[in-house]
Amino acid sequence: MTDQPRKIIVDDDWKAEAQREKQRLAAQETARAARAEPLPDPTFAELVNLVALQALVGLGLVGGPGGEPIPAQPDVARHFIDMLQVLQEKTANNLAPEEKRLLDATLYDLRMRYVELTGSMGASPGR
Repeated sequence: MTDQPRKIIVDDDWKAEAQREKQRLAAQETARAARAEPLPDPTFAELVNLVALQALVGLGLVGGPGGEPIPAQPDVARHFIDMLQVLQEKTANNLAPEEKRLLDATLYDLRMRYVELTGSMGASPGR
């Protein structure tokens, strides 16, 4: 081996290419954000539907990705139904008539489906 110092060659092309790629991605993100529509204001109905959907998943009434069935989990369903009941109790006398009807109807429907499921499984629907 020789005692001569090695010369290090730095390839600056990759730096320039990385900078161009970063700028291109930033421009794409800016264009995507400009095309995106703003989300609407949240509503009480959306909140009820969000929790109700989780209860339906627990009841085994919603398919998974690709349409495969999700097994029923009565405890999960009961938890989300109870969450809606808490929402009902905490918002008593503070809802518009249509919001109250939505919450009451959703709770009634989910409770009936829960009783139907647990009855068909041979379980007791009450806690």
